[in-house]
Amino acid sequence: CAAHILNLIVQDGLSVIGESIEKVRDSVIFWTASTKKRQKFEETTQQLHVKCQKELVLDCKTRWNSTYMMLSTALVYKDVFFRLKQRDSSYNCMPSEEEWEIAKEICGKLELFHSVTELFSNTSSPTSNTYFSKICEIKITLGDWYKTSNEVIRSMAYRMFEKFDAYWDV
Repeated sequence: CAAHILNLIVQDGLSVIGESIEKVRDSVIFWTASTKKRQKFEETTQQLHVKCQKELVLDCKTRWNSTYMMLSTALVYKDVFFRLKQRDSSYNCMPSEEEWEIAKEICGKLELFHSVTELFSNTSSPTSNTYFSKICEIKITLGDWYKTSNEVIRSMAYRMFEKFDAYWDV
C-alpha cells in the first residue's frame, strides 16, 4: 500500500515535468528505433570509452520508475548523444544543456523515491520504524525542494506535496 501511494505521489510530480524530459525520451526512441542505429550508438559508446553496461531503454509513461531508469541511463550516455549529434544530421531531438541539467536534477530527486519504493516492495516487510522514518525523510525532502531556484522542481514538489498530504498529512 505504501509503495502504491509513493507511485501516486511521483506520478503527480512527473505530470508537471513531462515536457522537460521529452527530448531525452525522443533521443532514446531515435537511437533504439532500429538495429543499425543501436549499433551506431554502441560503436560511439566504445569510441568514447563510456564504461556502462546498461542499455538505453524507453520508459513506460505510466510507470515512473521506468522514467527514472531511462533518465539515469541516458545521463551516463550524454557525451555519446552529443557526439552522435555531430555525426548524424537526421538526429534533431538532442536535448539542450539546460534540458540535460533538468533531467539530471529530476533524476537525482527521484533517486530517494526509487530506493524507498524498493525498500517497501522488499520481500521481507519493512518494520514500522523503517517505514515511518522513510516517510518522514520524503516529507522533509519535498519541503527542501520548495527552496530550489528551479521552477520545474518547485512545481513538481508542490504537486507531490499535495498528494503526500492527501494520504499522510497526519
